[in-house]
Amino acid sequence: MPVLETRDLKRTYGSGDLCVEALRGVNLAVETGEMLAIMGPSGSGKSTLLHLLGGVDSPTSGQVLLEGIDLAALNDDGRTLLRRQRIGFVFQSFNLLPTLSAVENVSLPLELSGWSAAAARHRALASLELVGVTHRQTHLPSTLSGGEQQRVAIARALAIEPAVLLADEPTGNLDSANGRQVTALLRQLSDQRRQTIIMVTHDHDVAASADRLVCLRDGLVESEQDRSRDLSVR
Repeated sequence: MPVLETRDLKRTYGSGDLCVEALRGVNLAVETGEMLAIMGPSGSGKSTLLHLLGGVDSPTSGQVLLEGIDLAALNDDGRTLLRRQRIGFVFQSFNLLPTLSAVENVSLPLELSGWSAAAARHRALASLELVGVTHRQTHLPSTLSGGEQQRVAIARALAIEPAVLLADEPTGNLDSANGRQVTALLRQLSDQRRQTIIMVTHDHDVAASADRLVCLRDGLVESEQDRSRDLSVR
């Protein structure tokens, strides 16, 4: 069973003459440990698709199955609970709380989910070590480089040990060097920890690191390219 699957996924906004078909029937199946890149021009449906995969939005019709659970069949509370437990999010703008240290940013979502402060801190430190920024654990975001901030954001997403990591332009706010480092980290997480990663990107170099590239256009899958064989001979 794929860890994440969509079946004839559609999303429309508005009605009548103002109806916009953001997605017009998308079918995807993502396997455990796979790193999938999604590309497409502005308005192709990339962000809409990512929001539906993460349970942030609900489809007009069709299904989003996460570990066999249909997100569309859950109410708002059910989707919120599933997001907290099984879906990690990484954003272009990092979304770190400026008044909290790195370790506090990573541990806070765990505490809000009912973890004890001690257990949350222990898991947060382990996540920071995984992404290579343990030495910056007490620093505020403003004192971290962009690459370090994104690593902290990735650590926060990984702390719940998610079934899938969703990344929205994860290198979009980084310079070339930091972008390459973050891309290499995501590749490492997929290869060594079997972390399933789905990322929306406009950067062809970032997409080239993925096992598979899906290109959207006008709300449909225009093409798919399996890059896993190329990656296996690197």
